[in-house]
Formats: sequence, C-alpha cells, structure tokens
Amino acid sequence: MPPALTDIADGLARKVEGFGAQMSETLFEPVIRLGVTGLSRAGKTVFITALVANLLDRGRMPALTGAAQIRAAFLRPQPDDTVPRFDYESHLAALTGPSPHWPEGTRAVSELRISFRIAPSGLLGGLRGMRTVHLDIVDYPGEWLLDLGLMEQDFASWSAGTLARLPSRPGAAAFLDLLAATDLAAPHDETRARALAQAFTEHLTLARAAGWSDCSPGRFLLPGEMAGSPALTFAPVPPAPEGYPKGSLGREMARRYEAYKSHVVRPFFRDHFARIDRQVVLVDVLGAIHAGPAALEDLRRSMAGILRAFRPGTAGWLTALLGGHRIGKILFAATKADHLHHEQHARLTAITGALLREARDRADFAGAETLALSIAALRTTTEETLSAEGETLPAVRGRLADGRSVALYAGELPADPAQLLAPARAGAESWLDGDYALMDFIPAAGALRPGEGPPHIRLDRAAEFLIGDKL
Repeated sequence: MPPALTDIADGLARKVEGFGAQMSETLFEPVIRLGVTGLSRAGKTVFITALVANLLDRGRMPALTGAAQIRAAFLRPQPDDTVPRFDYESHLAALTGPSPHWPEGTRAVSELRISFRIAPSGLLGGLRGMRTVHLDIVDYPGEWLLDLGLMEQDFASWSAGTLARLPSRPGAAAFLDLLAATDLAAPHDETRARALAQAFTEHLTLARAAGWSDCSPGRFLLPGEMAGSPALTFAPVPPAPEGYPKGSLGREMARRYEAYKSHVVRPFFRDHFARIDRQVVLVDVLGAIHAGPAALEDLRRSMAGILRAFRPGTAGWLTALLGGHRIGKILFAATKADHLHHEQHARLTAITGALLREARDRADFAGAETLALSIAALRTTTEETLSAEGETLPAVRGRLADGRSVALYAGELPADPAQLLAPARAGAESWLDGDYALMDFIPAAGALRPGEGPPHIRLDRAAEFLIGDKL
C-alpha cells in the first residue's frame, strides 16, 4: 500500500479506536471532569494534592457518603496526552515529608486522573457488578480565568477601565509616567512597545503581591512559552479623539490586544473548559480582608467578572464555544480557614457567600448548583485560647518557616458581612474597627497514619458536594 494511503488508513483507525474508547468510557465508565482554579496564593496545588490523598486514603472523609462503597481508588494516566500530568507525588512529598514546605504553585494547565472501583448498593445492588468511575482533575491558573472578562470588551473599553483603576495601585506610577512620555500616534516602534508592556507587567506583579485580584491579562504574569511574543507585548492606552493613525504605536497596541484574545484566551477555554462538569473556585478571602477594603472590593468585582460569561439567556462567546455544555456544580471555597478558630468559620463562610452573591446568583439562575464553604485543604494549626487584659481570645497556633511556634488571633470577623462589604464598596481606605492579621504558617510535621490522608478542614464536605452524587 502506498505510504499516503497507509497514513490515511492509520489515521482512520486511530479515530475509530478513539471514538470506540470514548463511547465505552461514556456508557460504562463515567468520567467526572473537575476544574480547579483560584487566584494567586489561594492554594490550588495544595487543594488538589490534599483532595487526592484523602480520596486514596479516606479515613478523614466522614462527610463523603459514598466513601463506604469505594472498594479501591488508584491513580491512572490521564486521557489527554498533550496536557502535563499534575505532579501529585512530588507535591505530597513536599507537604508531608521530613521537612514539610509549600510546593510550587500552579503555572500552567495540568491534569490528573483518579479512578474508583465502586460496589453496588440498594435493593438491586446484588444484580449489578462493580463499576468504575473516573475523576479527571484539571488544574489551571486563576489568572488565566480572569481573561474571561476581556472577551466581552474591545481595546478602548478595556483600556479605559484599566487606566481608571491604576492610580491607587502599587507600581502604577512608573507605568503611567512612561505612558505619558510616549507618543502613541508616532509610527510603531518595538522598543517602545516592549518598554510599555514591561512596565505594565511590573505593575501587575506588584499589585498581585499586595493582594489585588484583578491583575489581567493573566498571561502577563504567567507567560510560559509565550514570553516576549507580540501577543503579550501590549498595554492599555488612552483614547485618541480621532483614533490612532494606521501603523502607529497606539493602533498596534489595539491589534495585539485582539490577537491576545483570539490566539491565547479563546483556545484555552475551547480546549479546557468545554468538557468540565464541576468547578472549584478557591478564594483567599482572608488575604483580601487583611489587605484592606480596596482589595476586598477588587476581589468581589473579579469573581463577578469571572462568571459573567455563564449568565443565562444570552448567546455569549463562551456559551457558543461550549456548545450548550453546562457546569453542573460550582464550589466557592474560602481557603486558609485554619488561620481562624472554629468559632469564626461560620462567619468566614457567610462573608464568602455575600462577597460572591452576584456571581453565585448568576450561576444559580443558569441552572448550576452552588455552595460556599470555608475550608483548609491542609490544616497547619491547632486551636488554643489566649488571655489578654482579662479577656479570652480564641486563637490558633502554627509553625513559621524559621521554626518558631506562634499563636495567632486574627481578629474577630463581623457577624454581619455588610460591615466589611459596605465600606469596601464605598471606597474606604481602612477598616474602622481594626486590622485583620495573617501569618505564613508552614505545613506541620508529623507522620500520616495508615488509611488516613493529611489533616484538613471540611475537605470531605467539599468532595461530597462535588462528586458525592456520582459515587
């Protein structure tokens, strides 16, 4: 057979084989695709590692009602050959090894498959055999998710909104000074374009480190193999009364913005969002509260913007891209609950629910079931009571990187979330009733007991909401 015909035959054979495997998997071995994302330092890597460890050894998962039916759980190669595998083993070793430390955070898309062998249950259980359910966990940076908001904005509106927010943010002055000194109507010059993009990226980096959430475009912070490409070499610019002339620097900024949406944002959501069934959005609410009212309001706006594309009754770009596929469940999880005594966990959950009210209402109305929880995927503290000026304070104790064991009273969260959200919306510069503290605790040392995963707070409730119905 001629080589060309051989290649065609091989290609057809692979397609038939792949289709058959897909049909077999769909009919007999159902797959749950779980997307995990969150903004920087929300704890995506730790969440996935701790979740998988506690699904493999379920001694600490009492709220996962289907756990009793699981006869075996094991890791399998993920089905996407072109997506890097989530490095579960290395991350678990970092969290639970002799010298525990936090693993490196998410910098690109990765995936992991855990498979369950489940015993039949119910009155007709004896008539059915064991079944297999696969859980595919897709990890991706929350900074990339923020780019959802760009798809519904042209360059002029994005620039206007971004420039309006800049004056109050860290590192913005240097970029604004450079922008003011640049002739945007002059012919395009790559050196000037790179200088503007670099100054804007430095501002985004500083803003993220200071606790701000809306730091898009997301690939500017995590460029990967696209670092230095024209699609990542642009910046917001003010409008020109009659538009920038053809071939000018200002016109090129607009063209590259559109290229970024077409060649970076759209393919990412096409390739990785189209098959997601359940979604976890991790939110560092305590970090935003600690950073102040402006950072908390910025987080609220960012989360509302992320889910704007899921609103019902519109033929948005993402709706068309997903071809009618809907995400059935969305968990909004406030992380780092172990920085608070358990007496305050309900308040953190209430603040998270109120903070994400706009985003949750859109998702609920679109048919997605949502839940807000306060969790710690890996518990790093123990609880204790402190005495101060005749008062008892519910505190937690953890270990710092220098080896010291310290107690933390983070401050009392208000029972009414409006006491935080109202001043944040109003543009307050600081909290009236004091500050809220955080510490950089590291994972606690200690060997895991057989049959148990790492200690956590409400990770079992999160798993029950996300996959319990499938087990």
